[in-house]
Amino acid sequence: MFKKIISLFTVTSLFLTGCTKLDENTKKEMDKITVAEVAHSVFYAPQYVSITKGFFEEEGIEIDIVNTSGADKTMSALISNEAQIGLMGPEASIYVYNKGIDDYVVNFAQLTQTDGSFIIAREEMKDFSFEDLKGKEILGGRKGGVPFMTLEYVLKKNGLTIGENTENGEVNVRSDIQFGVMAGAFAAGEGDFTTGFEPTGTSMEKSKTGYVVKSIGEAVGEVPYTTYSVTSSFLKENKDLVQRFTNAIYKGQLWIKNATDKEVAEAMKPFFNDIPLEDLISIVKRYKSINAWCENPILTKEELNTLTNIMKEANELDKEAPFEKIVDNSFSENSIKNIKGE
Repeated sequence: MFKKIISLFTVTSLFLTGCTKLDENTKKEMDKITVAEVAHSVFYAPQYVSITKGFFEEEGIEIDIVNTSGADKTMSALISNEAQIGLMGPEASIYVYNKGIDDYVVNFAQLTQTDGSFIIAREEMKDFSFEDLKGKEILGGRKGGVPFMTLEYVLKKNGLTIGENTENGEVNVRSDIQFGVMAGAFAAGEGDFTTGFEPTGTSMEKSKTGYVVKSIGEAVGEVPYTTYSVTSSFLKENKDLVQRFTNAIYKGQLWIKNATDKEVAEAMKPFFNDIPLEDLISIVKRYKSINAWCENPILTKEELNTLTNIMKEANELDKEAPFEKIVDNSFSENSIKNIKGE
C-alpha cells in the first residue's frame, strides 16, 4: 500500500497566506487537496505555473504536491485516498478498468500531449536520421513503461528492426538500466545512444557527455502522455472541486501559450531552484518547439487510440477500455466555454 511521501512543496507556505482568501469582501475557506504526481518534472510546467501565478488560489484551492515516483504508486495513492487527484499517464487507468475494479479511475484533464523524452548521442549530429540507429544500442528505460514503449513504436514506425543482433542492423533497445541512472551509465560508456527527459538533455549538453539529436514526441505525434485523474466515486461527489481544478489548469495553459520562454521559466523556478534559470529557459524553448504542452485540457479519442496502439504494439494491452468510461471531458469543455484567453 502506498505510504504518503513527504510533500516536496507545501503550496500554502510558498504561495498562499493562510487557508482563507478574500472573496467579494467575505472570507472563504480554501479547499485543500493532495495531488500525487508520477514524477517531479519540468515536463509538467503548466501545473507549476498554475500554482505560482495564483490560478488555483483564484479557484479556492490549496494544493499539496507529493512525488510518488511511479504510476503504480500514484494509482495506489488515489485508490487508498492518500491523494485526491493523480497526475500520470492514462495507461494506468486503462489497466485498472480492465481489472474490473468498481471504483475505476477517470481522466478529466490533459496536461502534456506528447512524449517528453529525447534521443541523446555521444556527439552532435545535426543531420541525425533514424537510419543512424541501425546496428546500435540505445538505452531505453524500463520495459513496459510508456517511454520505452513509445521509443520502440517510433523506431518501428521509421522502418527499424528491434533486436539484439546489431551486426545485422538491428537496434538493441536496452531495458537493463533504470531510467533514473541512464545518463550516468551512458556517460560511463554504456550504449551508443540513450534517451532522457529534460533537464537531463540540457545538463548532458553542458557537461559535453551527450547531445540531444531527436525528439521522440516530435516523431510520434500527439499522445495523451500525462493527465489528471480521480476515482469515479470522488468525481461523483466532488464535481465542483474537479471543475475548479480544471479551470486553474486551463488558465495555466492559456498563460503559457501567450508567455515568453523566460516568463514561463521564471514562473516555475520556485519548484526547480536547483536548475539555473538560463537552463530552464532553454528547456521551455525545447518543449515549446515540440508542442509538448496542451493548449486546453481536452483528451481526444484519437489521442487515446494512439496510446492504445503503442501499448498493443508492445504487447502490453490485451483489450481497450471504453473511452466514455475512463475519460470525462465535460470539465474541460466547461472551462473552455467559460474562460476566455487573452
